[in-house]
Amino acid sequence: MNELSETRSLRADAPLPDADQLAAPRARLTAALRQETHRGRAALPRRRMILVGATTAGALAVTAGIVATLPADSPRAPAGKHPQVLSAGASADALELAAATVEKHNGTEPGPKQWVYEKSTVFVQGKPQSSEEWTRWDGTGQANLPGIPPAGDISDFDPDKLQVWYGPNQEEKWKQQGYDDRSQRQFYRFLATLPSDPDRMMKRIREEHAIGSIKGETPAQRDWREIDVLYRSVLIPPKVQAGLFRALAKIPGARVTTGVKDPLGRPAIGVSVNYAERTAAGWQGKQEIFFDSESYAYLGETRNDGESVGARAAWGVVNKPGARP
Repeated sequence: MNELSETRSLRADAPLPDADQLAAPRARLTAALRQETHRGRAALPRRRMILVGATTAGALAVTAGIVATLPADSPRAPAGKHPQVLSAGASADALELAAATVEKHNGTEPGPKQWVYEKSTVFVQGKPQSSEEWTRWDGTGQANLPGIPPAGDISDFDPDKLQVWYGPNQEEKWKQQGYDDRSQRQFYRFLATLPSDPDRMMKRIREEHAIGSIKGETPAQRDWREIDVLYRSVLIPPKVQAGLFRALAKIPGARVTTGVKDPLGRPAIGVSVNYAERTAAGWQGKQEIFFDSESYAYLGETRNDGESVGARAAWGVVNKPGARP
């Protein structure tokens, strides 16, 4: 299944972004990359054209037709075959282009009886293990494949059978207990209340999100950790996606790398920070978040110099557990 193609078809009639709004960050990015190329090479290399589409995380809408010009890695190398780390200025412009693209979409909240689908892959001792999860939007249902073994005797347990759970609506109870226990609908609506300005948005997140502070952690390290967690939400309102890209650009040392692949080998761009010393959260070395190189949808991440945390293999909104986009 090509999940990006599938999700693009969900909103094929979505309006195109405002070209005027995208022109400025696109021009700055192109100029910065030209400048870097002149500094780094005696001759101007061939340039490649990338068609930049845009989807929301969870891909509820899509646009196409924005063209960004990026340098090839070598006059002799096929475009995008080797990683290229952008400078601070070019990284900021690349993230602004991503933000200006995704914020033009109209986010559509699922209905209360719809289900959010996610197929995720984690790596255990280097070997990929995939699982699928369906979560009802109002928090009253969940399904898993493979199923989760119950406590006690599991002699007749079939992991290949879809395991579905239904329960009462506990959103009010979860709201009182904190965001970690909220339904996807509650968390989406919390995100929708955030201001679009990245500084104000991150301030609200630090105040109200549930991951909490860690003693000794710097503000920049806390912001990276918050953003890292937020991108794991399958559905994020478009203005918040844009704010997160702009917030990443404000983190000291954050860099964009083009021509990389995500943990599942898909073409991607990476946004990374490097911690020379172990942080209070236990992170050290390169921390990288991957986004689809055309749609800017979240794909996965690696931590601590390449230790794969996981990847999002497929996602979408469906009408019943067991269905796939």
